[in-house]
Amino acid sequence: MIAAVDHVQLAAPPGTEDALRAYYVDTLGMTEIPKPPALAARGGCWFQAGPVQLHLGIEKDFHPARKAHPGLRVVDIETYAERLAARGATVTWDSDLPGHRRFYSHDPVGNRLEFLEPDHPFG
Repeated sequence: MIAAVDHVQLAAPPGTEDALRAYYVDTLGMTEIPKPPALAARGGCWFQAGPVQLHLGIEKDFHPARKAHPGLRVVDIETYAERLAARGATVTWDSDLPGHRRFYSHDPVGNRLEFLEPDHPFG
């Protein structure tokens, strides 16, 4: 029985860990978490915010997905969008999901991320 999503894996090209750290920690406000030693040798980095984990793994022939993306629920989406924009990240608002405010952004290697907040989080 599936109980929850444990993490989302995204890919990145070799040698981009510092740029990923700058974006996921400084821009998004996540915390880097240590990878297990056996996996750390592969490169990449893992990040967490509350129960949400994003794992960035190194892929030699990396190409960012054009459509696939994690959807990350946020609180106070307007303020969060301002935070990203103030740190140089693109913020592209989209109004096509009824009952939600949402925008898209891309990390430094082109991974698409969706940020959303329900219009009425408590029903």
